[in-house]
Amino acid sequence: MRASASVGAEKCEGWRPAWRAGTCLVPEDGWWAMAAMEAGPLPATLAPEDAARDASEAAGAGPEAPPLPAGNRLSLHLHPGGCRRLLRLCAQQAPQLLEVDFLQLSGHEDPQLLEAALARLPWSLPRLRSLVLKGGQRREALGACLRGSLATLPASLSSLARLAHLDLSFNSLETLPACVPQMCGLDALLLSRNCLSELPAALGALPALTFLAVTHNRLRTLPPALGALSSLQRLDLSGNLLEALPPEIGGLGSLAELNLASNRLQSLPSSLAGLRALRLFILHSNLLASVPASLARLPLLTRLDLRDNQLRDVPPELLDAPFVRLQGNPLGRPPPDPPSPPGPPVVPEMPRLLLTSDRDSFAVTPQGCSVTLACGVRLQFPAGATAAPMTIRYRLWLPEPRLVPLGPHDALLSGVLELQPHGVAFQQEVGLWLLFVPPRARRCREVVVRTLSDNSWSDLETHLEEETPKSGPSSFLRPVTIQLPLPPGVTGLSLDRARLHLLHLAAPAAAWDDITAQVALELTHLYARFQVTRFSWYWLWYTTKACVGSLARKAWERLRLYRVNLIALQRRRDPEQVLLQCLPRNKVDATLRRLLERYRGPEPSDTVEMFEGEKFFAAFERGIDIDADRPDCVEGRLCFVFYSHLKNLKEVYVTTALDRRARAVRGQVSFYRGEVPEVVPEEAEAARQKRGPAALWMATLPIKLPRLQGCEGPTREPGLSLAPLNLGDAETGFLTQSNLLNVAGRLGPDWPAVALHLGLPYRELQRIRHEFRDDLDGQIRHMLFSWAERQAGQPGAVGRLVQALEQSDRRDVAEEVRAVLELGRRKYQEGIRHTSLAPGNLTSPDRLPSPSPEPAQA
Repeated sequence: MRASASVGAEKCEGWRPAWRAGTCLVPEDGWWAMAAMEAGPLPATLAPEDAARDASEAAGAGPEAPPLPAGNRLSLHLHPGGCRRLLRLCAQQAPQLLEVDFLQLSGHEDPQLLEAALARLPWSLPRLRSLVLKGGQRREALGACLRGSLATLPASLSSLARLAHLDLSFNSLETLPACVPQMCGLDALLLSRNCLSELPAALGALPALTFLAVTHNRLRTLPPALGALSSLQRLDLSGNLLEALPPEIGGLGSLAELNLASNRLQSLPSSLAGLRALRLFILHSNLLASVPASLARLPLLTRLDLRDNQLRDVPPELLDAPFVRLQGNPLGRPPPDPPSPPGPPVVPEMPRLLLTSDRDSFAVTPQGCSVTLACGVRLQFPAGATAAPMTIRYRLWLPEPRLVPLGPHDALLSGVLELQPHGVAFQQEVGLWLLFVPPRARRCREVVVRTLSDNSWSDLETHLEEETPKSGPSSFLRPVTIQLPLPPGVTGLSLDRARLHLLHLAAPAAAWDDITAQVALELTHLYARFQVTRFSWYWLWYTTKACVGSLARKAWERLRLYRVNLIALQRRRDPEQVLLQCLPRNKVDATLRRLLERYRGPEPSDTVEMFEGEKFFAAFERGIDIDADRPDCVEGRLCFVFYSHLKNLKEVYVTTALDRRARAVRGQVSFYRGEVPEVVPEEAEAARQKRGPAALWMATLPIKLPRLQGCEGPTREPGLSLAPLNLGDAETGFLTQSNLLNVAGRLGPDWPAVALHLGLPYRELQRIRHEFRDDLDGQIRHMLFSWAERQAGQPGAVGRLVQALEQSDRRDVAEEVRAVLELGRRKYQEGIRHTSLAPGNLTSPDRLPSPSPEPAQA
């Protein structure tokens, strides 16, 4: 099944197509055949002996001799046709091969040639000690590493008596080759990023094995014979599906490092107390509900990582141990209440998978799952979608014209997603979410998801969903590494770790906590690194004092006191629009350079000191008032709350009761302090009062409303001959002619966008521009009032006007219209309440007494 999304639209952020029950992923079609022909024919199937013979003949016929090994190392993994080069060397019986003890080949070679080359190793390279057959040298279109094609090894490799290191990582092994447990001299075995679902019991017969890595496979269980590896020192089984450990694992007496992270372990066997040589034990990102207290008695243990598990209670021996990491656990929280016996059965939570870029497949069980791919695509398989477990592979293809047919007005919004195996029928609806960013140059008409079936594209049932922004502190699925520079003059090689402290501030607390003993702090020459699960405040502190808490608190108190400047600017094309802002002193110059193209006004105020979270007010004085009722305006004062990381900006419209026809009005805006936030300590408040009296007044800036030009006589606008107008209805409110004139005076050059969103045709806009080509105000008034006349008596007209203003990015005017409507509705209700002619006007209608047949007594 291949799916892509096409659109001729805008302003949609996501969609959700659904596969109907019984819908099949399409079978193979002709597209694959065409792709195969373009990519070239596949190599013919050869037997190992034939491949070796052909390679030998090619070596004799070729003009170039194969490169001889440099010293005792032979690296052919980066050469094209490395197996052919090795076969040529073996056919020539070069004496240098007898000295080679390191060989590296690519796992992406042709499987037949690779098997033929490996079969010659015991006779051509008898002293080989290290064999590396890794994949991952090639990448897909999205940049993820591809697995090699190696799926088995020839049995003759067991004759390599001196082989001590074998690396088979990043390949396609589903079972461990039978020759590997027979390599008795093997010291290190690397099997990471394969497809292994189990390990054979014969693996315990490797007496010299000291390092075993089987990360990112599909292991569900471990063989008990694994405990017989008496020489094993490092064991890495992270990124598997292990649910339990065999008790025999406690017999690994030489084990120093054990990594079981990112599995499904729910408990640990008590036999782990026998790992007396264990130094590093990694168990983060599991499902552990308890841990044995005997782990605290391991004599050499220096780090026990239990982060991101389900631990609600930890033995006291581990809770106070400095080497234990417990972040991300629900410690101290009560367990969820068990359901009552007669209640409905508890439905297990649907598993959620988050695939990384190196994963190209995932497993689906009858229980269902929710899968998020590395490219952002999300799939949801409900319970019962499949009758048996199955593995689904995916791939994201780049869009090509020959693959995705588009119409003349279509636009492609996503890549082409292919899901395999083809032809699978699901028993329940499977949801598919594709994220996209709509093109800004087009309006969104229709968004569809299309699927390829029988060499033709068809539309799936598509539903649009808008992503909701996340709020609150976000936790990461995996720990994030933070790197902080060391203080000047201090290097990681010479500092005293006893003087280095990592401090943490968790809001809304007002004190820093020393978390140095709770994180694994790694030091380099210039940096200190640690891992966190969520962003917060972190401070790296280097001191010679024994008590860090008091010093950190005093420094934090001073950090909460800012030196700020206050700004009051007027818009150049509309002086009645005033911008008020409070900024830290270091941000004032850059902000003014950006604003002075559209605004003008006095210089910023003198520097004043202000706390983080302190409330202050702006009051217009000397004949200037705010032109509309605002929820943040209290008794004529505009309320602010200062935060150093925010803009602290508000734009308002002002008016005056004075006559501007005779002369300009010169007013002012003054800023006054409000209440100091409670979280600011008393010591910091005292520090500010030492510099002078803490008066409420902070600054005053001038505001000038210029004289109105051409306003002799009545105030009616020239060329405007409209009858009194009430636009709207009783539900949404009314706008009068004066209100519309106020809106028209503030649209400015944005009026064409508002007109188009109101539904006026473009031809009418051209006519208005031609008739009033030298009068911008006339264009705006004619457009707005001609539209209002056509909307007379129609419901919802005011709502369409507000929506058009918002779509044209004039939310300031839209908010003012809403404020006028709300004020009108409130005054209308008060008038009805005071002047109602109903006999029970002193009581609300819903509280009128019920009619009674008896007359009321006076």
